[in-house]
Amino acid sequence: MYLARLSLTHFRSYADALIAPGPGFVVLTGENGAGKTNVLEAVSLLSPGRGLRGATLTEMARKDGPGGFAVAARLEFPLPLAGGDQGEGLSALAATGTDSPSREREGSVDIGTGTTASAPERRQVRINGAPASATSLSEWLSVLWLTPAMDRLFTESPGGRRRFLDRLVLGLRPDHAVHAARYEAAMRARNKLLAEERPDTEWLAALEARMAEHGAALAEARAATVEALGARLSAAPEGPFARAGLALEGGAGENLARELASGRGRDAAAGRTLAGPHRADLAVTHLGKNQPAALCSTGEQKALLLGIVLAHADLVAQRAGRRPILLLDEVAAHLDPTRRAALFDRLAAAGGQVWLTGTERSLFGAIGEATWLDVENGKLRPHP
Repeated sequence: MYLARLSLTHFRSYADALIAPGPGFVVLTGENGAGKTNVLEAVSLLSPGRGLRGATLTEMARKDGPGGFAVAARLEFPLPLAGGDQGEGLSALAATGTDSPSREREGSVDIGTGTTASAPERRQVRINGAPASATSLSEWLSVLWLTPAMDRLFTESPGGRRRFLDRLVLGLRPDHAVHAARYEAAMRARNKLLAEERPDTEWLAALEARMAEHGAALAEARAATVEALGARLSAAPEGPFARAGLALEGGAGENLARELASGRGRDAAAGRTLAGPHRADLAVTHLGKNQPAALCSTGEQKALLLGIVLAHADLVAQRAGRRPILLLDEVAAHLDPTRRAALFDRLAAAGGQVWLTGTERSLFGAIGEATWLDVENGKLRPHP
């Protein structure tokens, strides 16, 4: 599974860009601020959520553009898929084709997302031209990323680690995004209701039951992912990337609905819900040192993150039959030559599409065959 074509229209620094990457390494090089990370962010939007920057939709639209943007891609599969017309146009937002169960896709799917000038805060998604929900994107592909901002993952608030964990869970449980969205919607409605002078207790009970239902699914999927990934990491031999021990802390209790009902007064005073899976945290330990990741050096923390991402990609490939698309932003520049070579060797041996960015091509000399792209002032040019 890989992106065979990627089209950007009025996205960030790109008025119009079209690239046709190969199935392996895709390397973007250019000066700082040239627009390399913008391309990776566009790819990250082909999965549920707000992308690798967590930005608002209006921030993603080009400043001097019409007000909306589009990101569209053709996803290629190594084997034909059952049912449906693959569609023709790259611009999924403009396509009008619909799936036809009487035909067979020839191993490709068109996916698009974006906004319009008339509704810049409303995200639209189309799959083979047909409208779809953002949560349904996880049924087609898994995208995982590492960025320089994530170097603080182990020392920042639990929210960042929780979002990172949920991204890992999505690769194994595509329905995780649906449960998360429904849980969040019910929690927002409950918080709003609790702010009223005399909230409807029956409606509160219904919302709390919904939170308990979807919260249990979230907690179970997170626990299963942490257990499976943790077992894979602990069994791995010592190598250039530190082995991480994983544990899930906090979150939903055995009877969340009862806990929410008894905590209404507390939550009303706080203005937010103080119990549930949205309070969970991912605890990471450096197994070689038996030391919390937050106390490790910056280099060790980056090595731990890389080890987690690589092990997760292998786990998804084994269980789901598809390797996640990896987006590694400025990773090579922060690794010593030994770890850099080990990373490229492992990625090449594993297969799958990997997008990398860097300021100099010399950082990627050990890669070999790849799709090479120069990035400058919102322009993408193939580099022979």
